[in-house]
Amino acid sequence: MDALLVVTAVSGVVVALVALAVASRDRARLRATRSAGEQTEGELRSLAEASEDERRLLGLILSSMHEGVLLFGSDGRTRFANPSVERHLGVQPASVEQILPLPLREAVRSAASSDGAITTEAERGSPTRYLRGSAVRTSDGSVVLVIRDITETRQLDQVRRDFVANASHELKTPAASIQAAAETIRTASLDDPSVIPRFAAQLEREAARLSRIVSDLLDLSRLESGSALDEAVALDAILRDESERFEEPAAEAGVALTIEAGPIPRVLGSPRDLALLVRNLVDNAIRYTRPGGRVDVALAPENGEVVLTVEDTGLGIPSRDIPRIFERFYRVDRARSRETGGTGLGLSIVKHVVENHGGRVDVRSELGRGTRFVVRFPAAG
Repeated sequence: MDALLVVTAVSGVVVALVALAVASRDRARLRATRSAGEQTEGELRSLAEASEDERRLLGLILSSMHEGVLLFGSDGRTRFANPSVERHLGVQPASVEQILPLPLREAVRSAASSDGAITTEAERGSPTRYLRGSAVRTSDGSVVLVIRDITETRQLDQVRRDFVANASHELKTPAASIQAAAETIRTASLDDPSVIPRFAAQLEREAARLSRIVSDLLDLSRLESGSALDEAVALDAILRDESERFEEPAAEAGVALTIEAGPIPRVLGSPRDLALLVRNLVDNAIRYTRPGGRVDVALAPENGEVVLTVEDTGLGIPSRDIPRIFERFYRVDRARSRETGGTGLGLSIVKHVVENHGGRVDVRSELGRGTRFVVRFPAAG
């Protein structure tokens, strides 16, 4: 094919090399054919039509690319720009000088006198979008600039960095407590044996907390890959099973726990993951409800959906924090969370289970008066 679109990945950067020399090369071929006198008029027409088809195909490919593709002539003026350029830059620049981010302009200028690809990154707009541009010179002295939006990649990298930092911090805290308790037991066992039960209890608490963090991290990692939706699950049976494990913690916390589950349709999904969702919602409600309060859990059918409601009379959530409560390790009250043994991962697990099952979760809360979580799943057909 005379017009070439070569897309290659170099260190994760998509570089497109577009040579738009179709017209001149086709004309040369036609002149050569005519002078030789070896082709009929019909064959010449077929050759011209084939060249036009190639141009159309090239235009279709370039127009469908998510990357913005700009071709600048040796005079710096734009010879071609696909539709994605305006989405990335906000304009269709008529020349190199009209490219808004300065680093992209400099990449094009550098590429004009270089044999290799010049890659750079730039920021544009508010909220900030991050762009990566790759510029390369073609055989006729033109320069191709390919622009890619890497905002999502940047955000994912930041999420990963935050996750590693938070996970390291959360794991370090109980590990340090375990080490301190173990050292105290070792050094004080001979001089003051009476401290051993107290520090042994601390050792047990922190070990349990560490185990729970690791377990939640593993569950979250697995859920990010999706849930197996291959079983019609009786969510009411899961709720009854899970409620039994909370009777003792609720009684110890002085919280009244009520469970109401009428006849409901089944939900297509994973029993293991749905149990995780119920466990985390109910556990969270009990942890953040003061003694004398109550937690009410209800399960009912509604308009072709199965609706799970977990409502408490606890501390409540400030309105400014509600949009962030499903983030990993996000805590409204860090001191209270550590006091109750929370990992900061429970609601993130809830969010992933809901999304994996095609459901949705709504939160309503009033500071000092309690919180209400409502989860809706489509009923199995």
